[in-house]
Amino acid sequence: MATEDVLDIRGWVHAATDFIAENTVGMSRHWEYTDSTSVFLTEFLMAVLAFSGIMGTLPVLLWMERKLLGRFMDRRGARTSLRSLWIGENGVTAGEWWNQLPFGTGAPVGMLNRALNDLAGNDHELEVVSRVNNRSWHGVWWLLPGFFQNVADGMKFLTKEHMVPEKADRYVFEIAPFLIIATTVMCFTFIPLGPHYYSNNAEMSILFLMAVFSVAPLGVFFAGWSSNNKYTLLGGIRSAAQLTAYEIPLLVTVLSVVVISGSFNLIEVIEFQADSGVWNVFLMPLGAVLFIVVMVAEVERIPFDMPEAEAELVEGWWTEYGGMRWGLMFAAEYLRTYAACLLFAHFFLGGWEAPFEDTIPYISYVPHIAWVLLKSWFMFIFFVWFRAALHRVRTDQILEFGWRWLLPLSLVNLAIAAILRLWVYDGINGEWPILIPILITSISLALFILLSIDEDPEALEAQIRPFSVQTVDVAGPGQHRE
Repeated sequence: MATEDVLDIRGWVHAATDFIAENTVGMSRHWEYTDSTSVFLTEFLMAVLAFSGIMGTLPVLLWMERKLLGRFMDRRGARTSLRSLWIGENGVTAGEWWNQLPFGTGAPVGMLNRALNDLAGNDHELEVVSRVNNRSWHGVWWLLPGFFQNVADGMKFLTKEHMVPEKADRYVFEIAPFLIIATTVMCFTFIPLGPHYYSNNAEMSILFLMAVFSVAPLGVFFAGWSSNNKYTLLGGIRSAAQLTAYEIPLLVTVLSVVVISGSFNLIEVIEFQADSGVWNVFLMPLGAVLFIVVMVAEVERIPFDMPEAEAELVEGWWTEYGGMRWGLMFAAEYLRTYAACLLFAHFFLGGWEAPFEDTIPYISYVPHIAWVLLKSWFMFIFFVWFRAALHRVRTDQILEFGWRWLLPLSLVNLAIAAILRLWVYDGINGEWPILIPILITSISLALFILLSIDEDPEALEAQIRPFSVQTVDVAGPGQHRE
């Protein structure tokens, strides 16, 4: 079991709180509370550090989605909005706008504006770079402009007015966003970022995590119902039906991870993968596919974002929300997506364990939190890829896909996990269990290839499958619809 980490954050915090408690409470007449004070301070500081680690790395997901989506869809978006302050939009500026600033602040702002224009403007030796203006060229700091857009969006949300519909249920309308964001943040209480970097290590952490994760859909339905708007009500009903259909396959899939690992503790699930020498993705590839598909539906992202279908329901269940309350719910969607990526990394990719940790020299010197973040960011690429590659699915197809396909497959995956637990890891334990993940992975890849090249014209015409690998009419030169 490889749990040693170069960053023993919990150990350092505990040593510091011990020193503080002994030299404060321990020197007073309440000395008997020294240990309890040290424990309380340790848990409090670890909760703060864990929350800071999650929130501090969340902007990476926003940046990745803007950049990757633009590349996948072969387009450029408004990703450098703050640069328009000094270079304008497509070469059109607002003139010397800094001269209108009060209290004599225009002169230094103008100097800063000219300096930024010279440093990160659009003049470039390549004509193609200059021609596209501020839609492609990112200046000297190629990483920062993507983050600037997020800062600009946050400033916009903070300054917008909050209005409650006249006949809405005001109490429920106001409490719904906080119910969503609070339960979403609580999920990270049980998600470790390393063997010594976690907020809570409860024995039933996975059970608590799934229970808290399932509360947010109630807030979604409350937000849709309380707005007194038919569009939001339809979005809330769609969301409730969709999340109910996908909640059960999610729980069954997570149960299969618990069964094969033999524990409801998330850290012990990671330790099982380290002890067995193989990640769960090679033991249960079907479970890995089910988990990511169900999580895409749970966070209501394309292709399962019908509750928020802009073209049909304006903005879904959050149509009536604006300002920072809308921003909080938007942030909650990304937080739930981040939680899904982190959980996939822990459940199926070995958590903080490095690949070939026992064979590659010096790889153990990499902090374990780095592996957790890299794995979760890698999984987020699939969420962005789904958004760029797949079309939105109809509501009836969403429900049919969940009940008729994902639920039976999740039960099959649970049976596979039980067989592996009883007959392999609690049974034989000989020299050949390493052949089990090799055999399972080989069979799964073969089935994936066979299903990928499946071209059944009858199934396509009858629209039996929600998705297909080819269209009925092949697009080409000279072909068009009347």
